[in-house]
Amino acid sequence: MRIIDPGRRWVGTQLPIQAQSSLFVAEWERGAGPDELAQVAQTCEVAGFDYVGVCDHIAIPERAAPAMGTHWMDPIATLSWLAAKTERIHLLTHVYVLPYRHARVAAKQLSTVDHLSEGRLVAGIGAGHLAEEFDLLNLDFSSRGRVMDERLPELVLALENEFVAGFGASPRPTQQPRPPVWIAGSSAPAIRRAVDVGDGWLPQGPATPRLVESLKDRLARAQRPVDGFAIGHIAPPIHLGAADVDLGKHTITGSATQVADRLLSAMPADVNQIQIRVMANSLDEYCAQLSWAGAELLPLLR
Repeated sequence: MRIIDPGRRWVGTQLPIQAQSSLFVAEWERGAGPDELAQVAQTCEVAGFDYVGVCDHIAIPERAAPAMGTHWMDPIATLSWLAAKTERIHLLTHVYVLPYRHARVAAKQLSTVDHLSEGRLVAGIGAGHLAEEFDLLNLDFSSRGRVMDERLPELVLALENEFVAGFGASPRPTQQPRPPVWIAGSSAPAIRRAVDVGDGWLPQGPATPRLVESLKDRLARAQRPVDGFAIGHIAPPIHLGAADVDLGKHTITGSATQVADRLLSAMPADVNQIQIRVMANSLDEYCAQLSWAGAELLPLLR
């Protein structure tokens, strides 16, 4: 199983193009396709990013489409395709909505991605948030927490064992005993699930001292070490160097040292997995920002 070494910090990014919510999509992404997606992932790999992430929606209700859009590539199909386009970089589901699937279906999909990528999957698992999407699938939105509690242990068992309750499934994951499972969410139940079942925690946004202390307290009570447990953080958008256009008031700009100082000062010291997002107005600029980040920013963040 891939774990984060003590004293080191993983740095990754959520891929553009794959998800095109109106809340964050750049104009250049709207005309991009598979070739551009592969180019971005390959640039991340060459630049030394630890992972690329993709997210999960099945269908967006019309009332939410103006904000969320409807372009959301399937995470399993996308990561399987990217596994053939890359060689070393980790592939993160950020996140895979478990209540949409039977635990055995989820285990089959995630095991296959890890097998095809030769052990590069990180399974980020979440409960989902869009009530109408649950309705569409004939699922009870209000029960999603209970469903997570029921299915997560079964998922972990099926990832670790060929046979569970008399049924076997292969191919097996390449990682042993299984790929890492990072649980998403900033609620108390999400933190509990991360400690009880998972190998890491993905907050919904920035990690706060209060959330991290709550996580560490639960780890201590469960007699689980903090070392090796992934503690995530989602950083504000960044742009290295001066920008010719307005990138939004929340975008952090400047030299690599300036950006790193601002990012590190805004997150708890125990964070060992940070997700950054570069801002750009074209594919070429986006890839240049990734390459620049790899050369100058990532060493400072690690």
